[in-house]
Amino acid sequence: MAQAATSPELTPQQGSRNLPSIANANERSDLSEEVLRALETYKKKDSPKVVVRFKGVGNAPIMKQNVYKIVATNRFQAVIQFLRRELGWQKGEPLFLYINSTFSPAPDDTVINLYKSFATEGFLIVNYSTTPAWG
Repeated sequence: MAQAATSPELTPQQGSRNLPSIANANERSDLSEEVLRALETYKKKDSPKVVVRFKGVGNAPIMKQNVYKIVATNRFQAVIQFLRRELGWQKGEPLFLYINSTFSPAPDDTVINLYKSFATEGFLIVNYSTTPAWG
């Protein structure tokens, strides 16, 4: 019987823990950058969206466009920041957001979870106010 020939590159060296590499370091970094770009493109292209309807309450300014599609995997904090930007509100100015005129969600809740639990007629209704409106 013939014995299998072993390549000196594939045999472990005494005291070495490194595995043999197929590609050199430059090829690996180029490949990983390309893979990361492809993943980002895929995420942007196929990310599910949720339809959010904003409704002003009390003395809050009314938005000209009040229906937007927002990426479902975003945290509610992204919705807060988006609304502040749309209204031209600064960080220190008060802005209170509520779901279905009922409760104020935590900023770390995901939009998709809120939509699945509290959607009304295909919309996630977000009420906003400059003063506290509901408990």
